[in-house]
Formats: sequence, C-alpha cells, structure tokens
Amino acid sequence: MERIENQTFDMERALYGSHEISVKNCSFDGPADGESALKESSDINVEHCFCNLRYPFWHDHRLKITDSEMTPLCRAALWYSDHIEITGTKLHGIKALRECSDIIMKDCHIVSPEFGWSVKNLKMEDCSAESEYFMMRSQNLQFCRLKMTGKYSFQYIEDAVFEDCELDTKDAFWHAQNVLVKNSVVKGEYLAWYSDGLTLENCKIIGTQPLCYCKNLKLINCEMVDTDLSFEKSQVDAVITTPVISIKNPLSGCIQVPEVGEIIRDDENSKCEIILTK
Repeated sequence: MERIENQTFDMERALYGSHEISVKNCSFDGPADGESALKESSDINVEHCFCNLRYPFWHDHRLKITDSEMTPLCRAALWYSDHIEITGTKLHGIKALRECSDIIMKDCHIVSPEFGWSVKNLKMEDCSAESEYFMMRSQNLQFCRLKMTGKYSFQYIEDAVFEDCELDTKDAFWHAQNVLVKNSVVKGEYLAWYSDGLTLENCKIIGTQPLCYCKNLKLINCEMVDTDLSFEKSQVDAVITTPVISIKNPLSGCIQVPEVGEIIRDDENSKCEIILTK
C-alpha cells in the first residue's frame, strides 16, 4: 500500500481515482479550494487527516477513516460509497453521509444537518449526533449508546434497532417501520406519528402528544413522563409503569397503566381497552 504522509492538498481532485493508499497526517485545505479529493477511489486508509474542502469521499469502496476531522466547510463528505469504517472522527459538515452502504461508525462526533439520508446497513456505537432530519429514509440500522439531539430524526426509516440510547429529538420516527428501541430515553414532541411496527421496551418516553396514528405499536414496561393526548387513533398494546397525563381516542388494542389523569373518548371508533393497574 502506497503511503502519503504530512502533505497538504488544495487542488481539484487531488488524489482522484487512487487505489490501495494510506493517507496519514495530511490536510485537504488551501487557497485553490479544490473539491472531490479522493473521489472514485478504493481501498483507502485515512488517518489523522484534516478535511476542510467539499466532497472528499464520493463513489469510494472500502474506505477506512480514523481520528480525523471534517469541518463545517467539508460539505457532503461521503456520498455513494460503500464498505466504510469511521472511528474517532468529527463529521461537522452538512449532509455528511448520503446514499452509502455497509458502514460501521464508532466514537464519532456528528454535527451535520441532513445526515445519513438513504443509507443502508449502518452500525453506530458510542457516537454523539446533533442534526436535523437525521437518517431519513435509511434501512437496516443498529444504534448502540447513541446520544442524539435535534429534530425530525429517523423519519421513514425501516428495520432498525436502538439500544441504550439517549434521543432528544422532536418529531422522531415519523412513518418509521419495524423499529425496536430498548433501554433508552426518548424525549421530544409528537413521537413516532404514523409509524408501523414500532416497539419500545424498558424505555422512558418524555413529551407531549406521543405515539399517535400508529399501527402495530407495542410498549413493554415503559415510563411515560409529561405525556398528554397520547395514543390518538393508534393500534396499541402497552404496559406502562408510570401515570400518564391523558390518553385520547386510542383505536384498538390494550393499554395497561397505573393511573391516567384524563381519558378522552369523543370518537366512536376508539375501542382500545384501558386497564388501570394501580
């Protein structure tokens, strides 16, 4: 493998079409303001590098990035690439990951609006993320110990598992399908409207008007805090361990809950059984 070390590149397509190279302690920055540094490359190892220019990793195959930084000026860093490993890296540019597949991310710090659209086969561990429209329309996802803040996250995702996560994000999981969330805290308004096949197990759910218009919704031993107007028009089977402020017109299924401040039934189609367990 060819080694490229301690260099600065600012020209257009600086290392375009490279194969089997190691890039270490390099900077992609400078007055020429060139784009697409490593486009159309394969078998690339990037370590301790500084990326301050646009579109560095497009159409790449077998890419490994370690202990590096992609600044806010490093826009749309990874698109149309596959078999990617990213470890200990800052991804701070908008749209940092799009239309990619087979990705492993560990110990990364993400500050990137519109991150992760149309991604397939992603595993993310011990990462933090600040984003809007995070992971929209992505499939086959695994998140472990993710700390997430933002809004409009995980919309239209399919086939995902979340474990030991902290999610503080408005309008999360809208239209999501086949999602399991375990041992996590999920905070935010209007959680998971129009989802299908969402299961929350041993979770704490915080915020107004959660879990409305859902199909095949399950809650297993979950806490609900500051949750009013919950479950409107949802098909739901739930075991809740804390009082709920209000439940409004759940469509079908069964909700077991120790206490409810108000049960609103002004829709003749609301047939869900509500059992007070206190």
